[in-house]
Amino acid sequence: MSNTRHMLSVLALSLSMALSVLPAQAALPLSVDGQDMPSLAPVVEQVTPAVVNILVSGKKVTRQEIPEQFRFFFGPDMPDAQVQEQPFQALGSGVIIDAAKGYVITNHHVIDGADEIKVTLKDGREVKAKKIGEDQQSDIALLQIKADGLTEIKLANSEQLRVGDFAIAIGNPFGLGQTVTSGIISALGRSGLNIENIENFIQTDAAINSGNSGGALVNLRGELIGINTAILGPNGGNIGIGFAIPSNMVRDLSEQILKYGEVRRGVLGIMGGELTSDLAKAFGTDKQQGAFVNQVMPNSAADVAGIKAGDIIVKLNGKAVRSFGELRANIATMGAGKTVILGVIRDGKEQEVSVTLKQADLSETKASVLHPALEGATLGNSEPGSKVTGVVITKLEQRSPAAQAGLQKDDVIVGVNRTRINNLQELRTAMKNRADILALNIRRGDATLYLVLR
Repeated sequence: MSNTRHMLSVLALSLSMALSVLPAQAALPLSVDGQDMPSLAPVVEQVTPAVVNILVSGKKVTRQEIPEQFRFFFGPDMPDAQVQEQPFQALGSGVIIDAAKGYVITNHHVIDGADEIKVTLKDGREVKAKKIGEDQQSDIALLQIKADGLTEIKLANSEQLRVGDFAIAIGNPFGLGQTVTSGIISALGRSGLNIENIENFIQTDAAINSGNSGGALVNLRGELIGINTAILGPNGGNIGIGFAIPSNMVRDLSEQILKYGEVRRGVLGIMGGELTSDLAKAFGTDKQQGAFVNQVMPNSAADVAGIKAGDIIVKLNGKAVRSFGELRANIATMGAGKTVILGVIRDGKEQEVSVTLKQADLSETKASVLHPALEGATLGNSEPGSKVTGVVITKLEQRSPAAQAGLQKDDVIVGVNRTRINNLQELRTAMKNRADILALNIRRGDATLYLVLR
């Protein structure tokens, strides 16, 4: 018994020392054999009402290729593939960031293709959610719910995070219901993982599993530091390597979605890579981290600001740049038109350059992201000075759903449900809250026609 008391005393002392940085409200003394034991219960009780479970349902269009011998037997009218709609359901998590307006942040992949989104609150209430907007490249989506008595999580400044900070992950793993795990920040600025197109992840060893996507990663003050997104695991289970989208990226992207209905991505207009020790030596700097500029695009934001090939970007708005991937992700989540200050090393000397970001090129996109009936078509903006201004079908797969709907290559979409369309951005806006039936106004040569999508 004395040995047991001694072990408990040592454990209590170790935990007290390790968690001495906890704010007062996060440490709940629990008496164990006369020793006060710290607890995360108070901060967990504070934030868990703001983390929700998400259930989505919808239909996915699948294409099953038909063997060549069958197509030969039935002749040229036989389609290349059989198109089917298959119902699906998926589970995930979300975080309430504005209780008054009912805004909920989650991952794009959680609600991708959903026809119906249901949110379950911690108190058991179930409400329907409306999708406000999403960004596939950064894997962020913004929903809205209507309910009384909601609780929100305040967003922290993720630039102030340090490796070794404590972190708490909250979500709905495997549909079990709300679950809390804890760990530390294992690394910052993770990129090049090929998880998403734009990557600047927080890495944590707090257990994250399937269903945690869209859930909260919070600090010991109960502030949101990230949205849990992905794990690295051979069998889809937790091995202590999880990734979250930083709260500053979440803030920038959600503000753009609320303002414009979409993300208007900023772009520098450079190509480059990581700063290596050989490059640093060749260009006369002792810096070991940064983004090396290989090429500057003509008339880009970087070109206008005076950035040159061979420059080494080491700071963004006063904060150190660890890699080219981190710089790209941070710039991409800032809105077009924002002005940033870059710390640039040129000829071995550091200088500051002010750059006003231009909007990323939205000249082409896969039509299936707008409507499943348009799968197989690629859309692009009409060329400046074209006879007809609108959205052009630049590519079309034969016998695809888009082709079966009646679209043809070089068709120009000039209207949706009697709303004039001049470019891809306007088409996205018109189709964002699509009705059950969409009437596309098409210019085909000199003819005008309507195609109805259901």
